[in-house]
Formats: sequence, C-alpha cells, structure tokens
Amino acid sequence: MRLNQATDYAFRAVLYLSSLPKGQVIEARVIAENEKIPIRFMLKILRLLTQAGIVESYRGVGGGYALAKVPGEITLKDVVEAVEGPVRINRCLIAPEECNKRNTAKCSIHKALYSIQQTINRELERYDFDTLSKR
Repeated sequence: MRLNQATDYAFRAVLYLSSLPKGQVIEARVIAENEKIPIRFMLKILRLLTQAGIVESYRGVGGGYALAKVPGEITLKDVVEAVEGPVRINRCLIAPEECNKRNTAKCSIHKALYSIQQTINRELERYDFDTLSKR
C-alpha cells in the first residue's frame, strides 16, 4: 500500500490548521505557501477535506478555511479516507466478488490480508492531530 502525494499534502494542511487557534480562518494560499504545496493541489485537497467534514470553508472577504472539528477528533485515517477513500490493501477486501478464486470465506490469503488491513486501520486511528501538532 502506498499513500499518494495528495494524502501527504492533506496531512500537512490539517497539521497546519491544527496549530492555529480554534476557529481561526486562513486562506488556502497561506497554507500552501507555509507548507510548500502547489496552490492548485491545495484547493483540491481542501475541497476533499471539506466534503469529509474535517475542514470548513468560509466564503467572502476574510474567508478561507478552518478545522471543522477539534484536532483530537481528527485521525490520520480520517484524512486518508477523505483523500483516497476507504483503506483497502486488496480488491477482494473491497468487494468479495472481485476475488479471482470466488471463495473469500475459505481463502487463507484473504483472511491474512483482512487481518493486516485491520492492523493498518487501527494504527491510522491511533494518531490524532492534537497529539501530532504537539510533537
């Protein structure tokens, strides 16, 4: 499994927003400049984070972005799923009918991959942005 560049940018944007006082609204351009993220990617990522309920968007003069939740309620898993969708390390874990063998209930590989996926999900849920912003 490999996280894409957009997810790395999203982690950095949420971490940046986590370091601000609660409710502070900041322009996408400022986040992009501070985190060295191209503005067109920043806008796309902020849109995904807004759709996921992690970030709030404010229009107009003085508009921008702020966290929609407190940093302690946002995990790495939340951000990964906002950008990439559900964490799945193999297609048979998304849809059992995708299994070439058509026997996920008895497949030892499917069971092993499911266990590994559960471990990855637990680890991603362990890290919240309150903790990460204090490191």
